Amino acid sequence: MTSDFFKFQAQTSKYPLALEISHAKGSYIYSTDGKSHLDFVAGVSACTLGHQHPRVVQAIKDQVDQYAHVMVYGEYIQKPALELCKKLVAALPANLNKVYLVNSGTEATEGALKLAKRATGRTQLISCVNAYHGNTMGSMSVLGNEERKQAFRPLLPDVDFITFNNEADLLKITERTAGVILETIQGSAGFITPENDYLKKVKNRCEEVGALLILDEIQPGFGRTGKLFGFQNYNMSPDIVIMGKGMGGGMPVGAFVADEKYMDLLSFDPKCGHITTFGGNPVIAAACLATLDELLETDLMDQIATKEALFRSLLVHPLITGVHGTGLMLAPMTPSADITNEVILKCKDKGLILFWLMFEGRAIRITPPLTISEEEIVEGCQKMLEAFDEVYAEMQKNETK
Repeated sequence: MTSDFFKFQAQTSKYPLALEISHAKGSYIYSTDGKSHLDFVAGVSACTLGHQHPRVVQAIKDQVDQYAHVMVYGEYIQKPALELCKKLVAALPANLNKVYLVNSGTEATEGALKLAKRATGRTQLISCVNAYHGNTMGSMSVLGNEERKQAFRPLLPDVDFITFNNEADLLKITERTAGVILETIQGSAGFITPENDYLKKVKNRCEEVGALLILDEIQPGFGRTGKLFGFQNYNMSPDIVIMGKGMGGGMPVGAFVADEKYMDLLSFDPKCGHITTFGGNPVIAAACLATLDELLETDLMDQIATKEALFRSLLVHPLITGVHGTGLMLAPMTPSADITNEVILKCKDKGLILFWLMFEGRAIRITPPLTISEEEIVEGCQKMLEAFDEVYAEMQKNETK
């Protein structure tokens, strides 16, 4: 099947991991050669409750037995989508009270950017250096890495960039600015967390000039930081919030949420200001609802701080220069991208799935299912440390030659 994979399926890189999957359960993925692989990545933060969580699986099966897709978004009343929107609003600050369900995080970004322009009548968008908000044309326009988007220009005009946590840059936000889009925690840049009330200061500046603050919760959302949404750790609320990834328990979904006074603007001048065929799909919505209910009805989010502390206590090694991030969104840092590559590939051979971050080559992604057990954390970290020991030994051997 490997040759067919490369022949018929378009690739995102020249060197995919090409693990041939048999099945998955809990915190493990099983390949067709019979090997088990402890999953420290969770589909890049998407499988919030692990693989084949019974509550999510049952919700999908029950909904398929009733109906699947019946109409484009926004025309019919479909209970799973409506219940999901109601529960999301109940869990969010009062100003985030109307939900638009879409198919992915990048589509949620597109909708949020359009909404900021429609609500303010302005054109300028401001993003961050090394930001990543998706890979469609609007999302790529606010992607903060020129190397990644140069081949696809021209993109949206009137986009400027500031540096995350740099307060002096906030003066770039002016009366021309429609929206400022930030990741609550910068993902591809290396799991960089906001410091010194940075998010509140950005929000204050937006209020001063009449711009809207869009927070991208595609990765930190749905419990990964110990709160349902990452911004809830920072005593503030955005004007628009974007979500995706972990929202669907492994199913493809996204959403953007704002005050109804803004969201209602998408329904006229022009009507269908944003439209999607499969947004709010009832099967996907049922999976999202099951995921949300599990997070809200159990102590899973309360366990995140303990699990983070366990990771940090174990990830100590001469080649680990620090651990970025928070909760179960962690990035052990190494001295070089070459060391990171070696460790990730050695761990793959040891049955541990790790991954890279897009813009920070020294970082190792650790974003496991929130359901991961402490025993599984210990098991995975032991394999990581074995890989680090092997790399360290090879480096010392090369130095003595």
